Amino acid sequence: MTGHGALAEKSLRSVLPTKEIFPYTIRIVSECLASNGSTSMATVCAGTLALLDAGVPITRPVAGIAMGLMSDGTTYKVLTDIQGPEDHHGDMDFKVAGTSEGVTGVQMDVKVEGVPVSVLVEAFAQAKKARLEILEVMQKAIASHRPDISPRAPKILTTKVKVDQIGLVIGPGGKMINGIRERTNCDDITIEEDGTIFITGREGTADAALKEVVDLTREYMAGERFEGPVTRVLDFGAFVKIGPNTEGLVHVSEVAPFRIEKITDAVKLGDIVPVAIKEIDEKGRYNLSIKAADPEWASRKGLKPATGGGNYGERPNNRNEHGDRRRRN
Repeated sequence: MTGHGALAEKSLRSVLPTKEIFPYTIRIVSECLASNGSTSMATVCAGTLALLDAGVPITRPVAGIAMGLMSDGTTYKVLTDIQGPEDHHGDMDFKVAGTSEGVTGVQMDVKVEGVPVSVLVEAFAQAKKARLEILEVMQKAIASHRPDISPRAPKILTTKVKVDQIGLVIGPGGKMINGIRERTNCDDITIEEDGTIFITGREGTADAALKEVVDLTREYMAGERFEGPVTRVLDFGAFVKIGPNTEGLVHVSEVAPFRIEKITDAVKLGDIVPVAIKEIDEKGRYNLSIKAADPEWASRKGLKPATGGGNYGERPNNRNEHGDRRRRN
């Protein structure tokens, strides 16, 4: 029934997680083959169990109970969990749904001109007592939501980037985001205007895509350590890749605790070397250091101190050789 479904939906809606926490469409189907009480309150209880079983992280379980009233105009009796005949011959059908902390849904049908406030207070009190007992039974069946959703359902992961990083994730003409989809084989990547990213995939594809997005938009800090390949070797030092689209310069003076003759004595293109971020200059360029990451690296490589005088080459200031951007698109 539409009305009963609306009441059950309203009773459960307030405990549902936000889109950022659980970005799935939720559909609950309740099929009541018979009625001898309240189908809407039965749907609330069954709906809660279904949500928990499906792995939906609701804030609290919800249960419901239908209260009744019998009166002769002078005396009255509030009934708990009314059955069909009590509903048909009684004066009130008062449905109350809620958690252990409060009420989430209420609906009342009456066949009398009015119900005194004192009677409503009594009905709410009895409904709470019954609701807590029902919740206790439900908790014994399933105490909390399952840690994972069904393996048959696609996995949706979320992350949030700064608004000015959206273009970086998309890339020129969508090259970057399409590349992530192709490499990870995820189903879809959606980016909203506030920087929220939803990634859909199966069997680890969403996790792989999420890692690429996080690595791509990561903001590095001085002191962090990495291992990365040497991407370019110049007279004054070598460039080392520390992220999917980020590299920094290891000046020849930052290779060993002692002076070495030239950078090619220590590294060649493709070598994987340990580095630490020494500083990030005013242009956003990364200055890396091998000796800060591993002071013994040069000795293990068999490097020897250089003989004679002379200065190390200076780091270039022109944009063509190094560039003042921290990432390459």
